[in-house]
Amino acid sequence: MKFAEMLEARSSSANTLLCVGLDPDPVRFPEPLRGVDDSIFQFCSAIVDATADFVCAFKPQIAYFASAAAEDALQRLVSYIQTAHPTVPVILDAKRGDMASTAQHYAREVFERYRAHAVTLSPYLGHDSVQPYLEYDDRGVFLLCRTSNPGGDDLQMLNVDGEPLYERVARLATTWNSSRQIGLVVGATYPNELARVRAIVGDMPLLVPGIGAQGGDVAASVKAGQTSRGAGIVVSSSRAIIYAGQKEQFAANARAAAQSARDEINRYRVAMD
Repeated sequence: MKFAEMLEARSSSANTLLCVGLDPDPVRFPEPLRGVDDSIFQFCSAIVDATADFVCAFKPQIAYFASAAAEDALQRLVSYIQTAHPTVPVILDAKRGDMASTAQHYAREVFERYRAHAVTLSPYLGHDSVQPYLEYDDRGVFLLCRTSNPGGDDLQMLNVDGEPLYERVARLATTWNSSRQIGLVVGATYPNELARVRAIVGDMPLLVPGIGAQGGDVAASVKAGQTSRGAGIVVSSSRAIIYAGQKEQFAANARAAAQSARDEINRYRVAMD
């Protein structure tokens, strides 16, 4: 099954647009896991099991694993998700972007080493830097378009022949998407731009980070980003869910936070066909 089909099937069957981001920072772990061997895997797998009922995807952030020399934990985590929750796709948040010869190796890392279903990429080096990932025809990519951080304005709002750069990225993505593997990253902190991107790209999937700890407006983001069928967006929340509790019941607290986020998102969806 291709990534887009897997994502749509999961979103429909579980009635959810929520993606839980897995950003394991040991200094923020609950007390029972501090100083414990293999705590990164134990923490993340507990969060996965607790929240899986409410998600359309999981999104591990590779830097949190790599900075702790825990790449092995990331490999085991993706394998665990695919075994324990096989209908839930994994989006590796890597934000890679390099020339084609190097991108081939990054693509191998993402899709063969970690076996993720999709990856986040920077489009700054152009189509030939993205193409190696598209050679894996059952996988997906999300290109950075209008990111949720304030510094995104430095480049993404630059005027390019009468339109901001983020809109040019969205238009380019539609021309690169002949295999229907491409989506875009557009932050929940910018619902007006999110609506503009949706108007440009049609039904292309949008990964929407920025709710929760970053303060994105859930109602405005869902209304701006969803397709006419109440689908097409993957609304990501990380810290507000995975660090919802700091004691023995941390996983139960994360589950409650995920259910609440899923339900809030669904309140603003249009009815499915």
